[in-house]
Amino acid sequence: MMILYIKRGCPWCDMAEAWLRQHGIKYKAVDVLSDPAAFSEMKRISGQSKAPVMITPDGKCLVDFGPEDLPGFLGS
Repeated sequence: MMILYIKRGCPWCDMAEAWLRQHGIKYKAVDVLSDPAAFSEMKRISGQSKAPVMITPDGKCLVDFGPEDLPGFLGS
């Protein structure tokens, strides 16, 4: 399952979640503002502190993106 690192209140994170729901794509949202360990993990994986960050099951990483970037990244 995909992991989507988010920051609650982030409009790009909200748009990414809406896009994923609209397209029936299952994901696990991890709020990095309420989980310091997850924030550290997101920074380690992505090299930055911006959200959203998406990690696919095969380890591909998309950082600091808008919903328009998802079709190309996910191949849909």
